[in-house]
Amino acid sequence: MALLGPCAAWAQEGTGDAAAGEEHFNRQCIACHVVQNEAGEVLAGRNAKVGPNLYGVAGRVAGSYPDYAYSELMTTYGATGAVWEEANFTAYVQDPTGYLREATGETSGRSKMAYQVRDEQEAHDLWAYLATFAPADAAAGGDAAAAPAEGEAASQ
Repeated sequence: MALLGPCAAWAQEGTGDAAAGEEHFNRQCIACHVVQNEAGEVLAGRNAKVGPNLYGVAGRVAGSYPDYAYSELMTTYGATGAVWEEANFTAYVQDPTGYLREATGETSGRSKMAYQVRDEQEAHDLWAYLATFAPADAAAGGDAAAAPAEGEAASQ
């Protein structure tokens, strides 16, 4: 199997188009998010810090990016051990607060992410794009994808 990118295993499982996801990221997500690797190199975005860094989001425990002040609702979700994968990521970005409330059983609290991806296919495309950014050992089958590396799925 040929590697298609830094995290081909995650990207191949998806149903989205990474090129379309890149366009969406550059239109909407860069206002709040960046994709910056461990070396500090900005791979996507323009170094925004409103939301967490999305590097290595595929396979990471929700709400676990170091030194980011998540909402209480996201912290509760992450405490369940929820790991970002295509299904929960795409549901989350389409309705951040609604998804977190349903997933946690909480009736109050809000996600910090105000933006909602309106189209389900765009959510899958965005996942396909972000899933290409992962630590090298995650692409090789290591544990880094599950560790709080450089970002959190648009998760606020």
